[in-house]
Amino acid sequence: MLFALVQSNEDGQVCYQELIELMSSKRSSSFRRAIANGRRTLQREILLDETGLGVYKRFVRYVAYEILPCETDRRWYFHQNSLCPPPVFMAIITIIQIIVFMCYGIMLNKWVLQTYQPDFMKSSLVYHPRHRLQVWRFFSYMFMHVGLEQLGFNALLQLMIGVPLEMVHGILRISLLYMAGVVAGSLTVSITDMRAPVVGGSGGVYALCSAHLANVVMNWAGMRCPYKLLRMILALVCMSSEVGRAVWLRFSPPLPSSGPQPSFMAHLAGAVVGISMGLLILRSYEESLQKQCSWWVILFSFITFLLFAIFWNIFAYELLGVQLPPAP
Repeated sequence: MLFALVQSNEDGQVCYQELIELMSSKRSSSFRRAIANGRRTLQREILLDETGLGVYKRFVRYVAYEILPCETDRRWYFHQNSLCPPPVFMAIITIIQIIVFMCYGIMLNKWVLQTYQPDFMKSSLVYHPRHRLQVWRFFSYMFMHVGLEQLGFNALLQLMIGVPLEMVHGILRISLLYMAGVVAGSLTVSITDMRAPVVGGSGGVYALCSAHLANVVMNWAGMRCPYKLLRMILALVCMSSEVGRAVWLRFSPPLPSSGPQPSFMAHLAGAVVGISMGLLILRSYEESLQKQCSWWVILFSFITFLLFAIFWNIFAYELLGVQLPPAP
């Protein structure tokens, strides 16, 4: 254990306080990480030196360099990776969204700007302020989309970013992050844009994207993904253009409609969830969240927001006298 601690320090030495903690059986988080790193004695120093790999192993190596900032973690993940459990959450969500969109597209004979079709807004999956007491709508709206362009954007990001994140961090963490963005999106709309409905999985998508981008920025020097600056600029441009499109549809709809168009606040709420909660989830792919004090602070803040939003939806609409649009 002492030898592992020495190896983990850059100068190859152990300070007096570290020696005292070791001899007194104290286990600080830095010491536990040192022990974990000491157990990761693998053959090669750089994972890119691995040769003769199959297609799947090359993909795993690509994911390791795409997601993890530390070479030790990359090598450990590469050698310990398995397909059990497989990364199925993001794939299942995307498939369901595509199936729902195709069903409504065939039924309505409309593939773009579907929210202008009255029968589309009558769906029991869409969040509408008139039906906010139907609690499932705060979740189910993520399966409905404005049109083909929004579905294509969300599906592409979910598969390109969500699947690698799920492979590294597991289905539990990524599903928690995605669903937190979805719920925060609809609840934020119910508070800040009280007359607007919500459709699309942008809250969860932006939670994933902002968490990944924030993780890249925080670990910029250690990230070895190719063209990381160009890719980050492209991601920010795409995300900003999607928000701009949503703002335009909300306040300057191109076609006359019977009520307010879907709000864009779910995008912003998802981004906030990703930067706050997601950054902690992605900070260490092995360290348990229960052992992080900051995780409990963020979780408590999120639960407080949920409780506030619930009471707001119960009482605020009547107290403020909000004139809601008629139910579709």
